Amino acid sequence: MSTVTSTLTASKSGRLSSPLTRRKALQGYLFISPFLIGFVVFTAYPLIASLYLSFTNFNLMSSPQWVGTENYARAFSGDSLFWGSLGRTAEYALLIVPIGVALSLCAALLLNQGYPGTSIFRTFFFLPSITPVIASVLIWLWILHPTLGVMNYLLGLVGIHGPSWTQSTVWALPSLVLLGLWGTVGGSRMIVFLAGLQGVPKELYEASDIDGANVWQRFRNVTLPLISPTIFFNVVISIIGALSVFSVAYIGTQGGPAYATYFYVYHLYTNAFQYGLMGYASALAWIFLLIVFALTIVQFQLQDRWVYYAGGESGGKNDGQ
Repeated sequence: MSTVTSTLTASKSGRLSSPLTRRKALQGYLFISPFLIGFVVFTAYPLIASLYLSFTNFNLMSSPQWVGTENYARAFSGDSLFWGSLGRTAEYALLIVPIGVALSLCAALLLNQGYPGTSIFRTFFFLPSITPVIASVLIWLWILHPTLGVMNYLLGLVGIHGPSWTQSTVWALPSLVLLGLWGTVGGSRMIVFLAGLQGVPKELYEASDIDGANVWQRFRNVTLPLISPTIFFNVVISIIGALSVFSVAYIGTQGGPAYATYFYVYHLYTNAFQYGLMGYASALAWIFLLIVFALTIVQFQLQDRWVYYAGGESGGKNDGQ
């Protein structure tokens, strides 16, 4: 009898609360509807449309014509600039990622010491990252000017004849690396490192001091393992950002001189918005997506060898796994 009574009571309460539940659900959908609409209109639909267009011949002047995998075959075997742009992008990433991550870590270590005026130094370190990219590029173009630039003037004071920097096929890529480092070393990457450093328990440093560890031993055996997840995060984000380089080349060098800074995304942009080859550009975009996705998967697989998570085993494998 009690079971029947409880069932009837639950059914009655469910009927009474049903309109209220539906109203709350409707309110929830209304609150998230701007995001859902924006995601569908500006992300999901363009993504699906670009996938379809990558299999078509579409030049904005006529309707798309299905060509199958012809665009992908053209990229790998019929485009003389594809492999060159991909190689230059890889070279840029190989230069800027390790140097940038190391310098950001050094800056965070410096700011984590608690020296007087640290808050002021934090502001100065962070300012380049919030400077508009157009202003940054124009300033550095002036600094690196072969004859009127400050850099070559300072080098001349010590008897060094400065190179042509952005006007040289040899120095153009290192010039953009220098520009990129100036804008990213003290930015969000440094802030993430600083947060990771401040999360290291001070008791471990005290214990290492008691054991007689020097500064390098404390850094190698205490700091690095405990901030390895932070390093991993910054490396993944930095690689994605380096492979997506476009603005500095577009504003500063237009891919030159002699294609020395003709990066992959710049090649994609050229085909899409200068030549109007939207179908082929869509194929290039999906190839780029697959490359970045594959590199990210590889990095997540390799993290098992060097990333340490507190509370679990080294290599990101927690207890019980």
